[in-house]
Amino acid sequence: MSQIVGISLLGCGVVGSGVLKILELQQMEIERRTGLRLEVRHVVVRDPARVRDIPAAFPRDRIHGDADRAIDDPNVAIVVELIGGTTRARELIDRAICSGKHIVTANKSLLALAGPELFRLARERNSSISFEASCAGGIPIIDALLRGLSANRIDALIGIVNGTCNFILSKMTREKMGYAEALAEAQALGFAEADPTLDVSGRDAAQKLAVLSTLAFGVHVREEDIELCGIDGLAADDIRFAGEFGHVIKLLASASRSASGALRLRVSPTLVPQSDMLAQVSGSFNAVSVYGSSLGHAMFYGRGAGQLPTGSAVVADILSTATGVGPAMFRALKSFPDSAGPVRLEHADASESCFYIRLTVEDRPGVLAAVTDAFGRASISLRAVLQHESSSSDAVPVVILTHRCRTGALREAIRQINALPASRAAATCLPVLESPVEFA
Repeated sequence: MSQIVGISLLGCGVVGSGVLKILELQQMEIERRTGLRLEVRHVVVRDPARVRDIPAAFPRDRIHGDADRAIDDPNVAIVVELIGGTTRARELIDRAICSGKHIVTANKSLLALAGPELFRLARERNSSISFEASCAGGIPIIDALLRGLSANRIDALIGIVNGTCNFILSKMTREKMGYAEALAEAQALGFAEADPTLDVSGRDAAQKLAVLSTLAFGVHVREEDIELCGIDGLAADDIRFAGEFGHVIKLLASASRSASGALRLRVSPTLVPQSDMLAQVSGSFNAVSVYGSSLGHAMFYGRGAGQLPTGSAVVADILSTATGVGPAMFRALKSFPDSAGPVRLEHADASESCFYIRLTVEDRPGVLAAVTDAFGRASISLRAVLQHESSSSDAVPVVILTHRCRTGALREAIRQINALPASRAAATCLPVLESPVEFA
């Protein structure tokens, strides 16, 4: 006879309902593989009367609003937190840990904000925290960093980890949509929230990068450590001009280790060569490239959002916890945020990259010479310069790709160019992806 493992589910939105569907669909297979019967005894929601997209056979009397009862149930071993946010979720996780329950969560915001404190508390109370669904939806990137890549020193991690932004940029690239039109379609299809700020500002990707970088590099990375630029200021012209240079624009979350061991952390729209595998990641899909000292380059690709893909990551954590594998790893490994050392950041001005720059300047003799002179004084070499026709009679876009240069030098050159009398708008400046060297 199968051993019953009791579960309390806090939150039953898109992901929570996916968890219930997967547990019903895979119930017999899970029992065959593990000898365990996973039983959801409580589903805690704000409005128990609201109709939900859950299996018809699930007992409705288990759906209620009493989180304390769900956590305190002595027959519950695992508490799954899917309500999100950093206030109420923190209170409930703290209570569950102190009650001796194991935690499964998809809450990257809370982990990025308070990971060390939560993991330290769990360790003190002989509990555990599993969080595969917090980053990149259904892609098992957390397990890869903790276990599959444990023979490697991670040198770089570059990812598309926000499905909303990738959907918008894919629409702008492939269907020539403007930003506002692409965002509206993403909202209509449920890929973007009514208030999309967390996604399009880049903060969602930054929180995920903070979690992934802490695991990959063994240091405590906070959201505020990450240089941040979202896609909300991106123009359709930038998509078009990038294509003329043989690139597409993706919102990349990147972390890399310099020769001195300092980390460069950045979330930004980035020009990606069309030949790079990341350039082919479209729609709501996610991908994470990892560069390890032994393996070299590995890429993890899959659905970064959605009811069943993200639900599958949650169920995987439930199974790992229920079988004892997750808690054993939690006890044994020193890879979690409470064991991470302080981060040493590379100064942004000292970092180097190639850049894409779009200027809007007056169309008259001598202007281009003044622009190139500013770059020359900053010792910045230019790879390509294109001047486009414009509907305006006296202002034209000038698009530039630089060779590799110091970010500080580029910022000084851009400051000088923006101050030119012929400059009509602040310059747009985006990094260009240069894939890390394997086995550097």
